[in-house]
Amino acid sequence: MIHMISGGATDRDSGRVRKAHERRLENFEIFRGVDLPQDPIISFGPEDIRGVVIPHNDSLVVTTTIANYDVGMIFIDNGSSVNVLFKSTLDQIKVEAFEFKPVSTPLYGFAGHAIPYLGQIVLPLSLGTDLRRETKMITFTVVDTLSAYNGILGRPALKDFRAVASNYHQKLKFPV
Repeated sequence: MIHMISGGATDRDSGRVRKAHERRLENFEIFRGVDLPQDPIISFGPEDIRGVVIPHNDSLVVTTTIANYDVGMIFIDNGSSVNVLFKSTLDQIKVEAFEFKPVSTPLYGFAGHAIPYLGQIVLPLSLGTDLRRETKMITFTVVDTLSAYNGILGRPALKDFRAVASNYHQKLKFPV
């Protein structure tokens, strides 16, 4: 059996909000005449592979800035329905000004069993460097378990940044 990280409170932690989200998915329609944002085209080419040793099976791991701390070993996971911050990482970040939100929605890990977690926290996350840097307030689910990574950026953060990941190119691109 193959599993992925799923569940968790991705859009608040109430049954009403989850049911409304399910109805939106069931009633999805393509709207005509609606002005959609004009995002730039994001592509990967031969210049993006420079410096990457080929062939490889490497995970896409980046360094970000979370709450003004440079945090390395952040795993980019297009399959995760939540952004995860491990308690050991959070312990190293001063978070007095930030509030934990308790949640009751189960979070399931790779093995398919529920993962206990401490709650959610909203922290500023910055991607990019210098003039090509973007900062967003990102909701993290905090788990108290061991990991090779300091955190996981899942679909919610990637959507917020409108980011596109390429494991092959070992790059994460987003409009700035």
